Amino acid sequence: MKKIGLVGGTGPESTVMYYKKLNTEIDALTGGKQMPDIAIESVDFRKAWDYVTKGEYELLADYLYEKIDCLIRGGAEVISLTAGTMHIVFDELEKRTERPLVSIPKVVCEEIVSKGIKKVGLLGTIFTMEKDYMKKDLRNAGVQVFVPNEQERQLIGKRILEELELGIIKDSTLKELTDIIERMKNEDGIEGVILGCTELPLILNSGNCPVACFDTVEIHLRSLIRLAM
Repeated sequence: MKKIGLVGGTGPESTVMYYKKLNTEIDALTGGKQMPDIAIESVDFRKAWDYVTKGEYELLADYLYEKIDCLIRGGAEVISLTAGTMHIVFDELEKRTERPLVSIPKVVCEEIVSKGIKKVGLLGTIFTMEKDYMKKDLRNAGVQVFVPNEQERQLIGKRILEELELGIIKDSTLKELTDIIERMKNEDGIEGVILGCTELPLILNSGNCPVACFDTVEIHLRSLIRLAM
C-alpha cells in the first residue's frame, strides 16, 4: 500500500475526519488486516487564511508546497490537500509536485457527471463560492453551477469560520443551511448540492439535505483510497 500524505490544518476538524476515515475504511476494505501509513503536515490555518483573504496566492502556493515537499521527503506517494479553499492554488501546486496530487474539484465533477445531474448548488467558504476553481471542471462538463445569493454567502462563510471550523454544531445553523438549499431547489432548480468546504459534512449529510448531497470528503477519500491501494 502506498503511503498517504495529507496537508492538514485547514481546518483541524476536517483533518481529523480524513485521518479517522482513511484508517477505518481501509481497515474494513482489507478485512481488518491492514491500516494505511499516513503522514500529516499541518499548516498554520490563520497564516494560510490570511494569504487567501489578501489574494496573496503566490505566497500561499509557496507555503503549501513547503508542506507537500516535507511529505514527499517523508516518503508519501499519494498526496492531498484536506480543504476545498486551498485548491485555489491547486494548478500551481500540481505543476511543482512529482507525486499524484488528488484534486477535490476534479473527483467531485466526475461523481456528479456520473449521476447525470445537470444543475448543482455549491456551498463553501466565500472564496469557494465566488471563485472558479470548484466550478470550472463542472462547467466544462456541461453542468450548471449555482451559488447562494450574497446575503446567504456571507451567512454561510460566517458559520463555517465561527462554528464549523471550531467543531461547533448548532441546530439553528442546520436550519439556516437547509433553508438556503431548499430555496435554491425551488428557484434555481438544483438537483444536488456540493459541500464545498470539508467542514460542511459535520452538519449536512444525505439524511438531512433537501437534495442529493455531494460530500466532498467522502468522494475525495474514495479516490485517495483507490490510489493508495
